[in-house]
Amino acid sequence: MKKTLALLPLAFAVALAACGKKEEAPAAAAPAPAVVTKIVVGLDDNFPPMGFRDEKGALVGFDIDLAREAAKRLGSEVEFKPIDWNAKEAELGGKRVDVLWNGLTITEPRKEKIAFTTPYLENHQIVIVTAASAIKTKADLSGKVIGVQEGSSAVEAIEKDPAGKTVKQLKKFGDNVTGLMDLTAGRLDALVVDEVVGRYYTAKKPGEYAILEENFGTEEYGIGVRKDDIELLGKIQKTMDEMKKDGTAARISTKWFGKDIVK
Repeated sequence: MKKTLALLPLAFAVALAACGKKEEAPAAAAPAPAVVTKIVVGLDDNFPPMGFRDEKGALVGFDIDLAREAAKRLGSEVEFKPIDWNAKEAELGGKRVDVLWNGLTITEPRKEKIAFTTPYLENHQIVIVTAASAIKTKADLSGKVIGVQEGSSAVEAIEKDPAGKTVKQLKKFGDNVTGLMDLTAGRLDALVVDEVVGRYYTAKKPGEYAILEENFGTEEYGIGVRKDDIELLGKIQKTMDEMKKDGTAARISTKWFGKDIVK
């Protein structure tokens, strides 16, 4: 009996040692973030100075330069895919493009379908008329034919403005260039367009156009991705923040607008 009791401490010590050698299974490592090898950017290729074709047919513009720089920093290939801007949500949702990056206005209806970065540019919906036009205010648009780009935020801006309810016709075009041609030809009384685009075109033909002091509201541009593509959104947001901080975005803005207008 005494012999058995004497062995108990030894057995207990062995058991403790055995327990001490037992290690917990290592926690599973978190999966590494997926590498974005290619980003397909959907755009309207007739939307200068944001994205358009130069005299050689090459895609150029403010947003083109921003997207190229962002993709370079992400170590990704970038493909620019011209799309029907009126079907941009369908193109994005159908995964035919990964990003909408071309003067895309952030609106509440769009936020229901698209995930946006923080705004990077502020814009206005301006009213362009010919230099000889008698239209001087939004009130003068009553009973007139107004042109807009189909699928653009200008449509919503006009429709919700009291002055927009008095126009005779809202004529929609596939792009703003065609609308401006109709304005010049007298088939429109006015054209409502993004300020960045309108001022770019009117500056090329001084004396031919006038821009009203009143506009159809202020809006903000953002970069849009699919709502479930949160990882890509985060990568683009981080890269844009870095480009703003180190002055790259300001340099690109100055190239296209003559000054830094990036938010």
